[in-house]
Amino acid sequence: MTARDRGASRDGRTGPRRGGGGREAQRAERREAILEAAVELIAERGYRRTSLAAVAERAGLTQQGLLHHFPTKELLLVGVLEARDRWDLASSAAASGTWRTDSLAQLVDYNATRPGIVQTYTVLSADSVTEEHPARAFFESRFRTVRAAMAAALRAEFGDRLPGGLTPERAAPLLVAVMDGLQLQWLLDPEKVDMPAAFRDFVALLRGGEGEGTSEGASEGTGDSASDGTSDSTSDGTGGGTGGGTGGGEGTRRRT
Repeated sequence: MTARDRGASRDGRTGPRRGGGGREAQRAERREAILEAAVELIAERGYRRTSLAAVAERAGLTQQGLLHHFPTKELLLVGVLEARDRWDLASSAAASGTWRTDSLAQLVDYNATRPGIVQTYTVLSADSVTEEHPARAFFESRFRTVRAAMAAALRAEFGDRLPGGLTPERAAPLLVAVMDGLQLQWLLDPEKVDMPAAFRDFVALLRGGEGEGTSEGASEGTGDSASDGTSDSTSDGTGGGTGGGTGGGEGTRRRT
């Protein structure tokens, strides 16, 4: 089911007036349908080639109806990114409020089932480094939050020092880089890079080499130096990790 099927009225109106919570619930449902439509289209076309008119059509609204919820494309973009994190948080181990490397590995497993979401996150996060990009402030804030969350997760699991000697605060940016970097390699060469297995290899390195063996899919065809990198990156951007990506592909359609 796509965003169009979620039942937003095609005239762009909020529908019959309902009392209190009913109207607010309808408004929230319309907003969610718009966000899901935007995520789908961004994954298919890229952010720059996704127009407000196309999002409105996919959501079953007029463009004027969409503008009632998101007056500018920039606000829609930020809404998409925030929704992606919200969806991830609701569906991941983060819902319990406790992050551990095992729960991050489960998140990576989940991201491997939604390449569209991962692709969109990757594209938008890369674009955000340019000056005055509408998502720059979002990503700056988000990465600060993610690094802090990863440091807390590592401290909860390993204490003040990891087996290799790094503090959680010094290891946290590396964990984030691994998740996003593996994600990019997986998107480019999914047949060679086994993202979930590679992330578990990296977790084994964090634990001092104990745990699961190497991931043949991630290292094969990448060379010795690349193999470390593959074991060092993965996906989403979690509502805690980093790159869920976003984008409408398969993962988005699961939500609609």
